[in-house]
Amino acid sequence: MNIRGIRAIYAFEMARTGRTLLQSIVSPVVSTSLYFVVFGAAIGSRITEVGGISYGSFIVPGLIMLMLLTQSVTNASFAIYFPRFTGTIYELLSAPVSAWEIVIGYVGAAATKSVVLGLIILGTASFFVELEIAHPVWMLVFLGLTAVSFSLFGFIIGIWADNFEKLQLVPLLVLTPLTFLGGTFYSIDMLPPFWQKATLFNPVVYLVSGFRWSFYGLADVSVAVSVGMVLLFLALCLAVVWWIFHTGYRLKP
Repeated sequence: MNIRGIRAIYAFEMARTGRTLLQSIVSPVVSTSLYFVVFGAAIGSRITEVGGISYGSFIVPGLIMLMLLTQSVTNASFAIYFPRFTGTIYELLSAPVSAWEIVIGYVGAAATKSVVLGLIILGTASFFVELEIAHPVWMLVFLGLTAVSFSLFGFIIGIWADNFEKLQLVPLLVLTPLTFLGGTFYSIDMLPPFWQKATLFNPVVYLVSGFRWSFYGLADVSVAVSVGMVLLFLALCLAVVWWIFHTGYRLKP
């Protein structure tokens, strides 16, 4: 394995974060904090507790997951789209690095940024509410697996998109609504029976539920099912990435 090649791609992408610090770090933290303040103040005054947990504390895992999904996809998709847009992707493809080394470099950097950002938001939330992490190891496992899976998904979107509009299509019109409807701000037990069953078709429910369980031991669905859904999505993304490089989809002129 070409470690130097992976390190070069990874270091370049991480350095880009330093050059766009306001956009990459500050903006997501501020926007998530506003979600927390607005929803915590507006709804928290009406819903004091959910499952014995204060509402402000209850929504923290969901808000971190909301940021994690959107930032993982956005970081990875922009990272691979710009080399395609400028044409420098062909220099990378002709370099002595394999397809999987390219993927590890780009996806690893995007996942690292998202995990760091999630931990920063977790630290920020601790100033507003009391937090309890019942299963810290599982919290990091969910954080890492979700970041890697959705960074891979973002990598696929960056290959698929042929303009900036398509690049923003999935994060804005698909991921954000699914996250809002996936139990970020509520427990699905609070819904009518029909909508409880309908919500189970939303894959984000399993991510938010598993992540919230790692904090408070409270889950809407089985933790084993949540882990299985994350691993299934990861496997599907790996299969699609393999197919892209095998066929040269959107990579060959």
